Amino acid sequence: MCLTEARPSVLAIFFLRFAAGAALDAGLAPADPFRLVAGALVWQCAIFFVYLFNGVMDVREDRVNGSHRPIARGDLDPAQARVIAWAAAAAALLGALLLGGPMIWLVTAVLVLGYLYSAPPFQLKKWSSATVVIGGVSGLLSYCAGYTSCGTGPSGREAIALPAFAVAASLWMGLVGSPAKDLPDIAGDRSAGRTTFAVSRGEWPLRLLLSAVAASVALAFCGVALLLRVPLGFAPVAMLTGASLLVVVTLTPLSRGSRVRRRLPYRAFMTTQYAVHLAVLLPLVSQFLLSGRAA
Repeated sequence: MCLTEARPSVLAIFFLRFAAGAALDAGLAPADPFRLVAGALVWQCAIFFVYLFNGVMDVREDRVNGSHRPIARGDLDPAQARVIAWAAAAAALLGALLLGGPMIWLVTAVLVLGYLYSAPPFQLKKWSSATVVIGGVSGLLSYCAGYTSCGTGPSGREAIALPAFAVAASLWMGLVGSPAKDLPDIAGDRSAGRTTFAVSRGEWPLRLLLSAVAASVALAFCGVALLLRVPLGFAPVAMLTGASLLVVVTLTPLSRGSRVRRRLPYRAFMTTQYAVHLAVLLPLVSQFLLSGRAA
């Protein structure tokens, strides 16, 4: 139930971010495979803490919003979940200390951000601007964690692939993911006293902002990839396609009515994240497997 509360789909996309940071650095051929696997496990423990702790702290608004996660529906004791969350944080810190190097600071940073986001008296989740910043920074930290766990580095034009991809994907996470998540949660956020953009400005301005930002980030990513000839495969096309889908569901009655329908923009945002990362990773996996057979 704690895994369910921590949102497996979110844990999976953070794993893909870590993997992309490693793969675009070394093409899935790390100098130290053990360090790469250990780094991935440590990073997942840290992200597990962040989202499980958030579930513990969001009980009131989750119930108002009709969430079906274990704590909101009363199947998981928040006190027990809190203990498990802090155990995961301790495991992440211990693992980072054993790995050494930049992982110590990266893990510490993401744990601190997660705490500041959810816990009083800070509760940065109350403000859309803080949510955007934390979302984008946590994405960048994930790519950095993958990069530092690989131990090699690309050369030539491939050297700009990871920075270009990490910045674009992190902007998508922060600028698009935050308003997409707020859209179906307006009632709960208002009851919890949050001053998000949706609560203060209303639903329709949020829909317009979400659509404009999604299209802008995707078009900018495509433009940079074309102008700099960044070797990112179909990732820019995947983001542009996902942004188009998100705009359609956001600006039409498709995402109005029930909570399931109101979550469609968020689902479009998440699906696009998966598509963008898989568009980068799958060709590298295929290339790695083919080179292994040839050897």
